[in-house]
Amino acid sequence: MGNYTKRTLEKLEHVYKELDYTVRYEKGNFQSGYCLVEHQKVVVVNKFFEVDGRVQVLLDLLSTIGFNPEQFSEEGKKYWASLRPLFKAEAVGED
Repeated sequence: MGNYTKRTLEKLEHVYKELDYTVRYEKGNFQSGYCLVEHQKVVVVNKFFEVDGRVQVLLDLLSTIGFNPEQFSEEGKKYWASLRPLFKAEAVGED
């Protein structure tokens, strides 16, 4: 994996928005590159990460969040379909 584009990042941010998550880029003391704020749908990603790092962190976290892709809008479903190949076979959303 790697060499992700800004467009891939935008698609991921859109998917998170459709899941009612807020994605913020800030500095902090979290070694994994992100933190998930308890009892809130807020993802904080290390702001010093380049686009590749941000995309990878959001992909990793998305695979741990339980959700139903059928809840997406038509645009969200298209984004999800384009992002799905980036996940491993055991990732979320597999049939």
